[in-house]
Amino acid sequence: MTAKIVVVGSFNVDLTSYMERIPVPGETVMGDRFVTGPGGKGSNQAVAAARLGADVTFIGRIGQDVFASIALTIWQNENINLDYLVQDPDHATGVAPIFVENSGENSIVVVLGANLTLTTADLDAAAERIAQADVLVTQLEIKDEIAAHALKLARDHGVTTILNPAPARPLPPAMLTLADYLTPNETELATLAGRAVTDDVIEMARALLTSDQQTVITTLGSVGARYVQAGKTALVPTYPVDVVDTTGAGDAFNGGLAVALAEGKSLDEALAFANATAALCVTKPGTAPSMPDRRTVDELLQTQ
Repeated sequence: MTAKIVVVGSFNVDLTSYMERIPVPGETVMGDRFVTGPGGKGSNQAVAAARLGADVTFIGRIGQDVFASIALTIWQNENINLDYLVQDPDHATGVAPIFVENSGENSIVVVLGANLTLTTADLDAAAERIAQADVLVTQLEIKDEIAAHALKLARDHGVTTILNPAPARPLPPAMLTLADYLTPNETELATLAGRAVTDDVIEMARALLTSDQQTVITTLGSVGARYVQAGKTALVPTYPVDVVDTTGAGDAFNGGLAVALAEGKSLDEALAFANATAALCVTKPGTAPSMPDRRTVDELLQTQ
């Protein structure tokens, strides 16, 4: 049965500059090349899930400008359902200038624009679609109260919920409670826990658990992902690859995780699948364009 995924989140146009190293404040460096393409955490995760074979609905807002056409093109190419997309005539489509070093490391500035105008009424209009989903995924490039409302709508209908708490910021415990799976990276984990990023990952994750049913999954880059549940923790290693661009790795991971959980995979299997999706993503430049297809992910899993 095809996995049904609803993604509530952002679209931003990625304005990506590649260079030997990212400049320090006050410095100008020469870049190697510049690429414009589709991005935004919500959109990237939707594209990742769609390429992995899921039936994906995207709920969000874009403007009515030249950048909106980039969003519509990729979503239509990936057969993503846009019944609940809103085009806002008064706000610009989000943009994200990105600097990528030759090592693959990156820095990003996000100007959210129309993403911040998504409303609870927009979500309520999609309540029936949300109720039919296997998994709902949301992030923090929309307002906290909107992400929380999406999680609650899904929870009320028995739909599995994933909260990717990115970009990093503190969140109220009541919002964390609505997430069956919380998927921070190390920086986001430390922010949520109010701790230093050098503190123990397991200890910080345990501090965030709000119920025996909840799982905190911390992505650890080239190491893999560690999950923490009440009374249980394990590290699921990733796959060695030649890194080109890490920008879309977290979004690839979350898209892969959503699909794997929707397909009924065990948590360890789901994390292996998500790790494989992220590993393949970082071997290509860009975000949405670098998301792998299902055949490629399955082949990587079969060779390990």
